[in-house]
Amino acid sequence: MNLSNSNAPLARREALKSRLEQLTRMIEIRSVEERIQKLFGEGHIRGSTHLASGQEAVSVGVARSIDPDDIVTCTYRGHGHALALGVTTVGVIGEICGRTIGCAGGLGGSMHLVEPAVGLLPTAAIIGAGLPIACGAAMAARARGTDRIAVAIFGDGSANIGAFHESLNFAAVLKLPVVFVCENNLYGEYTRIELSTAVEDIAVRATSYNIPGVIVDGQDVDAVAAAMETAVARARRGEGPSLLEMKTYRYSGHSRSDPATYRRPGELDAWLKRDPVDILAEKLIAEKLLAPDGLEPLKAETRDTVERATEEVLASPHPDMSEILSHVSASSSGGDRKFTFWG
Repeated sequence: MNLSNSNAPLARREALKSRLEQLTRMIEIRSVEERIQKLFGEGHIRGSTHLASGQEAVSVGVARSIDPDDIVTCTYRGHGHALALGVTTVGVIGEICGRTIGCAGGLGGSMHLVEPAVGLLPTAAIIGAGLPIACGAAMAARARGTDRIAVAIFGDGSANIGAFHESLNFAAVLKLPVVFVCENNLYGEYTRIELSTAVEDIAVRATSYNIPGVIVDGQDVDAVAAAMETAVARARRGEGPSLLEMKTYRYSGHSRSDPATYRRPGELDAWLKRDPVDILAEKLIAEKLLAPDGLEPLKAETRDTVERATEEVLASPHPDMSEILSHVSASSSGGDRKFTFWG
């Protein structure tokens, strides 16, 4: 894995204190996702990809509300979260393209991004797998006597599996410092939420575990951050977990091969009218932090930066086949095996 001591991820995280950088990062996430689409078509990406264009406010709102040493788990739809938390553009695109310059040395791919420096545990391809892991991270923080918290980011589809209920119940009973963040984008893979879920709002399920359940406008980065800050403060005070339901929408289908023909007529257009990038840009214009005609130049500049990062990635090598056993070790006794994922 490419687990160097580079200060770039921490510097990128620190930069999120700037309102203008929050907008820039959201544009960066959108631009990276668009470039990934093209890279797939050009044959540079093996396997599938799962994009989250439209959900950028959740990624940036979460990242700006926690500390770099807090722990985050998220799903295979995690490119935006990785970029928001501080993983570099080259690190994300490089990993997705399977190049040594990637954040995991090109060994993980699109579904397995990681950056210990900013608290990002390896993203999980298994639905809901990050929820119990976040509970474990919270238990570790408590055992060490720190005030670190864990954040578990997952989709609405995960709210119907056993790990969701087990994790919320476990965290509630032990008052673990966890913030459960559900990105409700209306679809669990290809299935619309009302066809698989008996409740309209995932947040109401928090009542069963006697913890706060909050519905949040996931298109507004400030609304996301405000809800996060309340939940994070509660967790740090030792008062236990919260469940935040971010109402959001993904513009793409479930995966690279999904044209999303199952959407209702006009549904995408309605959500595009509340694009998270536009919402924040309008605020910054009102705050005089962005010129009235400043959004398009900022988008163009960011796209150029992403393109330069892409060129750097494509000029870098793929891992050698000998790397297949790196970061994995086995005892010589022929019995127990030990797996090491952190270098």
